[in-house]
Amino acid sequence: MQAETLSMPEPTRPAPILQVSGLHKWFGALHVLRGIDFSVEAGERIAIIGGSGSGKSTFLRCLNFMETPSSGRIALDGTPLGRTTAGKPDEVRYPESELCRVRERVGMVFQQFNLFPHMTVLENAMEGLVTVKRMKKGQARERALRELHKVGLGEKTDVYPGRLSGGQQQRVAIARALAMEPEILLFDEPTSSLDPELVGEVLRVIRQLAEEGRTMLLVTHELGFAYHFATKVIFLADGVFHEVGTPDEVLKHPGQERTRAFLDRFTEFSF
Repeated sequence: MQAETLSMPEPTRPAPILQVSGLHKWFGALHVLRGIDFSVEAGERIAIIGGSGSGKSTFLRCLNFMETPSSGRIALDGTPLGRTTAGKPDEVRYPESELCRVRERVGMVFQQFNLFPHMTVLENAMEGLVTVKRMKKGQARERALRELHKVGLGEKTDVYPGRLSGGQQQRVAIARALAMEPEILLFDEPTSSLDPELVGEVLRVIRQLAEEGRTMLLVTHELGFAYHFATKVIFLADGVFHEVGTPDEVLKHPGQERTRAFLDRFTEFSF
């Protein structure tokens, strides 16, 4: 008699840490994001490239709700954010209390450093911990110092931003974001405001964070860095993801003519 074979259930795959479905964003008549579907797995490092005005910054700002999506849904760990209205499933409301929790989980580093000029480096790094997380100042100070040392600014705690270089200010901004212990880090062209000789110090910090296994999305024009940093590259144009793939697929062997035309602008003077 043949023994009965027992089939084992398939292991349940965890939900993506971030899931975007049908994301649109209008500014008046301007349709900036045009129905983006995308997911991010924990530990992925995603580089987003594209021309000026393509929607890159708006996409990031929608992910932590600095911009409210016009339509579509965003989910964290499988839980959709916002609340729908009975009988109007396309209308989503986002209570401010929920958005504050989202911004703690999804940190952002901007093109401009957005530091408070009247606060020292340490006070800037502590500010979110004290005002948002309601952390006691001693505990906030300890955590902020830890992150400032990580970005190489442990000796600058009592200095005001105006006495720092652009690269140092951006590293303070990164330390401030890290102090909140986000699950996802968003970088919106973090080196675009820097003089060329200061770009490397910021990219080295981002590479260090990548080596720690953090989940990160980086908008950048530093294509060489993107190639070595990213596990996935997105080419965004006219509010649409035209191409998504590995760094080799998108940056070295793009399949879409629009992607090739964009990349040619970065290589036409190479020799």
